[in-house]
Amino acid sequence: MTFSFDLQAKAGSARAGLFVTPHGAVETPAFMPVGTLATVKALDPVDLTEMGASMILANAYHLHLRPGDELVREMGGLHRFMGWRQPILTDSGGFQVFSLARLRKVSEDGVEFQSHVDGSLRLFTPESVIRIQRNLGADVIMQFDHVIPGQSDEPAAKDASERSIRWLARCLAAFAQTTDAAGGDATQGARREAEEQALFPIVQGGIHAHLRREGAATIAAMYDWAGFGIGGLSVGEAKPAMYEMLDVVNDALPADRPRYLMGVGFPEDLVESIRRGVDLFDCVAPTRMGRNGAAFTTDGRINIKRTEFRNDPRPLDDGCDCSACRRFTRAYVRHLFVTEEILGLRLLSLHNVHFLLSLARSARRAIADGSLDAWSRDWLARYQLRNA
Repeated sequence: MTFSFDLQAKAGSARAGLFVTPHGAVETPAFMPVGTLATVKALDPVDLTEMGASMILANAYHLHLRPGDELVREMGGLHRFMGWRQPILTDSGGFQVFSLARLRKVSEDGVEFQSHVDGSLRLFTPESVIRIQRNLGADVIMQFDHVIPGQSDEPAAKDASERSIRWLARCLAAFAQTTDAAGGDATQGARREAEEQALFPIVQGGIHAHLRREGAATIAAMYDWAGFGIGGLSVGEAKPAMYEMLDVVNDALPADRPRYLMGVGFPEDLVESIRRGVDLFDCVAPTRMGRNGAAFTTDGRINIKRTEFRNDPRPLDDGCDCSACRRFTRAYVRHLFVTEEILGLRLLSLHNVHFLLSLARSARRAIADGSLDAWSRDWLARYQLRNA
């Protein structure tokens, strides 16, 4: 396999590993900054490299609509198009289609939806989503799944989970078909492309433990997957329910493959999820919240626009070594927001992404040196004190 996962240390359910991809290795646990439209908002790839990002996420739904996945392929694929040389994962668009509740229709064939860009009618099927992600050329591509609200009842969760598994079989067939084609009379470039992508399945099941277990077992038996996605969480359910499902999935999935918790990235959720065996994360929260004036700190989240920071000479976070914290004060960053200067959005986005990257690295060190329990307990107590 072009992909591999080496477990290097454990602490209870938590793991420190090395996920190897064609575009480089990712030390886990790791946070993946979200570059939905082939850019992490307000940040340059150089910024991401300097702060230690090793893998990022882009979105098949959005890139299919603009600029078009075929154009990205024509321009040499997503890595070349956006100037990012390290690993990329593309989300299949299942969550984005889910968020268009009033503009979509789910059937066994796929999901018909109305584009939020121009109102045109589109159809996503498992096969078309694989084709889109093949065109984009990310290292890891995700199956097309049926996402429902996190608090959905058991019949709805069962229906969505079983449909997602049926769609997974179709995704796998489409993935295998393109791989076989690339190994035939195709060009060397096409053959290399097929070998350099891995398809991750997604475990659904809502907040119903037996559905999660059954789904995980069925999926694990289907194929020798390079890794697993955990979906349908952080979509409206209570956090204790999310953590409970992570415990369930941790016990049900093979231990020798990375687990990717989709769309989860608040600091406290990273720590709690790492303790429960999760290896990879993504979330738009750090940049979205940064653009609205919210900053993550080790003492909890702050709103930099508040009057109390008008003459505050401290950095955003005393313990942070990001570029924003090394050079600027809270007073200055607040001034940028009050005067609507674009630099303020950039600085908080940079800080928040750096914060989550550093948090994952700290957890990795704690797993390796055997201090994870004490580290996580102390970290959560300090962070949640201000947010209480």
